[in-house]
Amino acid sequence: MSQSKQATKSVFILIIFGLGSKLLGFIREMLIAKKFGSGMETDTFFIALTAATLFSTLLTQSLSTTMIPVMSEVEQKEGKAGKITHTNNLMNISILASIVLVALGWLLSPVIVKLLAYGFKGEQFALAVTMVRIGMPVIVFSGIVGICRGFLQSEMMFMETAASQFPFNFTYIIFLLSLSSVFGIKGLMVTSVLAVGSQILIQLPGVRKAGYRYKFFVDFKDQYIRKVSYLVLPVLVSVAISDLNSIIDRSMASTLVEGSISALNYSGRLNSFVLSIFITAITTVFFPMLSKEAVKANHDHFKRLIRNAFNVILLITIPAMVGIVVLTQPIVRLAFERGFFDQGATTMTAAALLFYSLGLVGMALRTLMNRVYYSLQDTKTPMYNGLLSLGLNVILNLMLIKYMAHSGLALATSIATTVTTGSLIYGLRKKIGSIGMSNYIICGLKSLVSSLVMGVLVYLLYYPLESAVLGNTLLELVVLLGVISLGAAVYFLMIYLLRVEEMNWFVNLFKKRLREGRFSAWFKEHRV
Repeated sequence: MSQSKQATKSVFILIIFGLGSKLLGFIREMLIAKKFGSGMETDTFFIALTAATLFSTLLTQSLSTTMIPVMSEVEQKEGKAGKITHTNNLMNISILASIVLVALGWLLSPVIVKLLAYGFKGEQFALAVTMVRIGMPVIVFSGIVGICRGFLQSEMMFMETAASQFPFNFTYIIFLLSLSSVFGIKGLMVTSVLAVGSQILIQLPGVRKAGYRYKFFVDFKDQYIRKVSYLVLPVLVSVAISDLNSIIDRSMASTLVEGSISALNYSGRLNSFVLSIFITAITTVFFPMLSKEAVKANHDHFKRLIRNAFNVILLITIPAMVGIVVLTQPIVRLAFERGFFDQGATTMTAAALLFYSLGLVGMALRTLMNRVYYSLQDTKTPMYNGLLSLGLNVILNLMLIKYMAHSGLALATSIATTVTTGSLIYGLRKKIGSIGMSNYIICGLKSLVSSLVMGVLVYLLYYPLESAVLGNTLLELVVLLGVISLGAAVYFLMIYLLRVEEMNWFVNLFKKRLREGRFSAWFKEHRV
């Protein structure tokens, strides 16, 4: 269990860093709105940023995802020196390929703008083309960030990944506070490139400490680089499919009443908060551990790691789902209802959030299952499963939009994701044998029972108090946070009393650290 203990601590710290980076990101967005407002320039900036981040996200995610299992195999066969050699080769080939992509992006920027914003004309179109070209170098930086991230995570070093969003956001904030009035919207686009590049600076001490030293050489015949190239294409398709699902939902929502697209967008952001903070932390930590175990002949420990990650996700997402269902309306109202976001917008967004939340467990487990398959160097199964999810989502969209409008689109996404996640779990059983489903079911049922008790308590406490403070945003927020905190305490007490293994371990760890007075040394003792 020592590896699981280390993983739990790493997840905990990643969550803390994730919350901090989310706060900085919120400040960044507020400053952009304050400095540039909402108009032609900001519309152009966000379109250009979409083009740049689409390429950079695809490159960063796909490289780090496919690199970790391959480098785990290299390390087992050739040792640490071989791993560093192949990482250098991958780094150099990635940089060369990125430079070619930047050149193509520069030449094809007018086409890219037409595809992303066909309504742009004249001056706005010309500005968009210029800004897309300014943003293209982000591809080179993203490739370097992705490879460094993959190397660090394969070494079970997560602090750099957790902290990478801090220099990213600080770069924006410094520009917006001191230089935005001088360099304007084009300067903001340059800043977006520098922000990605700043993540490399925080990775350098870590990769050096892990023993990595850069050397320039290129070997296109390297069998492991070919394997990465082979594995990376399905991952790229999988990420693109996820984006396509959102595009289709919003396209169909455009046929409905005004505000439907915004309702899906805002509710999606709220629903993804749990995924982006908690589930990303869990999968980030467990993925390299799974990759190391996957190359071994005996899969017993591999299955045990899956069980630990699976159960932790259940323990987080089931109460989150119940909590969102009970508090949908106040969550949306306090998050967004101000200015032009009126009560009608709150009602529409809350309806979408309710049905999105029903798929929260499936969405989270899908992220884990994809990583499990990637650790087995199987990137095709998640791709095919993504295509199945896309097809099922479209069919359900067409069926449910007639009766439930934009809420039907949210429900379709939840159903499609949950069903196809079940398919991934079933396929894993066929691939590696029994995975102990009874353990997952028992943990899930205990979590569900505890969550329902929590949900009833929260409902009975919040809504009588809400009527007394309605209209006072600060008091509403205090009441909401207080009731949520009490509900969370009741939930954790319940799963502890029900003897959920992961919760019992955490409580015992807390007691031990409290007795020893060693919380201050926690971060120093365990490299995350």
